[in-house]
Amino acid sequence: MMGTVSNCHCHHLRASGTIRTIEKCILISLSLSLSQINCVTFPLPMSTPEQQLLKPDEWSYCDYFWMDKKDPQGTSCISGFEVLLQKQLKGKQMQKEMAEFIRERIKIEEEYAKNLAKLSQIPLAGQEEGTLGEAWAQLKKSLADEAEVHLKFSSKLQSEVEKPLLTFRENFKKDMKRFNHHIAELRKQLVGRHSAVEKARKALADRQKDLDVKTQQLEIKLSNKMEEDIKKAQRKSTQAGDDLMRCVDLYNQSQSKWFEEMVTTSLELERLEVERVEMIRQHLCQYTTLRHETDMFNQSTMEPVDQLLQSVDPARDRELWVQEQKTGDIRPVDIEI
Repeated sequence: MMGTVSNCHCHHLRASGTIRTIEKCILISLSLSLSQINCVTFPLPMSTPEQQLLKPDEWSYCDYFWMDKKDPQGTSCISGFEVLLQKQLKGKQMQKEMAEFIRERIKIEEEYAKNLAKLSQIPLAGQEEGTLGEAWAQLKKSLADEAEVHLKFSSKLQSEVEKPLLTFRENFKKDMKRFNHHIAELRKQLVGRHSAVEKARKALADRQKDLDVKTQQLEIKLSNKMEEDIKKAQRKSTQAGDDLMRCVDLYNQSQSKWFEEMVTTSLELERLEVERVEMIRQHLCQYTTLRHETDMFNQSTMEPVDQLLQSVDPARDRELWVQEQKTGDIRPVDIEI
């Protein structure tokens, strides 16, 4: 009988030893060559070869914003994605300010056009005659023409520069809100799954400790009840190991999903940033084009003035005036006695 018990005892010891070895391997494998930073798992530098970049030679968003960093005040951490998001939000604000700048230019153009039109109607020097009078009248008319040019310029600035900047900004704002919500939810899920892993890890350690205690007791004193306790502890320890593996699997699924979405979203942010800069460049080019057109039109309003000024002829004016206003061409003579 004692021989049978001893065999059972040895069997349980071997079984429990094997289980403990497996479960300890599980715990060790979770920490070996890994580090946890804010619920994200990273390899230790000495345990892995140099990581291949996802987009080598491009300095892409998707390769350089995985770690969290201290905020400027150093009081808390912000995620790499938050750093990207702040960059985009700053770009959105800059675009708004550019649109405001164009709006101020539009106001100046409108006010300038209004004052030019008003000035062109003032009758000062309206009685000037001859070729000089014609040049003066054309100069005043050119003010009205120039006013029209500036009104058209301000209108085109509004429709072709300011409005596209604001429209793009509104769409950009919606995209940023959507991306932020999506990644925040994935990161929140990752934190929850990490917490579950830690809880399961602790539960497994507790079960292992309980199993070790009962195994030691069994080595001191054999009894049916103790053997039953050993089996029960083994089942609980095995279950705890299974629970831990399940939690680890769920965590890895979440981290994998977060990783994929971070890559996809960061590349989308990168694309949007390129699109934003290119769009602004395009519409600022349109601004300069319109300005050149305005200068060209303004120059065209000056050309008739220049031509008439070149034609101003005081001698001819005098001749015409004399012919029109003369009263007689007989000169007076002295009286003779």
